[in-house]
Amino acid sequence: MELFNPHTDPSALRARLSQDAGCRVVCYCAAWCRTCDAYRPALETLADSMPQWTFIWVDVEDSPDWLGDEDIENFPTILVQDREGTRFWGVQLPYVEHLRRLLEGAGDLPVLDAGPGSLDTLARG
Repeated sequence: MELFNPHTDPSALRARLSQDAGCRVVCYCAAWCRTCDAYRPALETLADSMPQWTFIWVDVEDSPDWLGDEDIENFPTILVQDREGTRFWGVQLPYVEHLRRLLEGAGDLPVLDAGPGSLDTLARG
């Protein structure tokens, strides 16, 4: 599965969001962050292994509107949403297996009043 980018291909991302099952994960990073550079290939591999999820890579400098009113202090910052709302919003160590376990149990997490807002809304701009 593709790692979608709202800056480089917003139309492909909007199309995917309109057709997916509502399971979405966003990795907020920055182009200058070497940790993010190292993490990205593992995230792409995870996206390939979990096609039921929509994986989105957001460079906070290229797509600041994808942060809503939130600020990012550390990278990578992860957002996990499903149709009910945000299940996780925060910094996560850059170990893809930690993210895999988080996603596998995401439906058991409570819905949070946190994060930048609905991805459907953010995608519309």
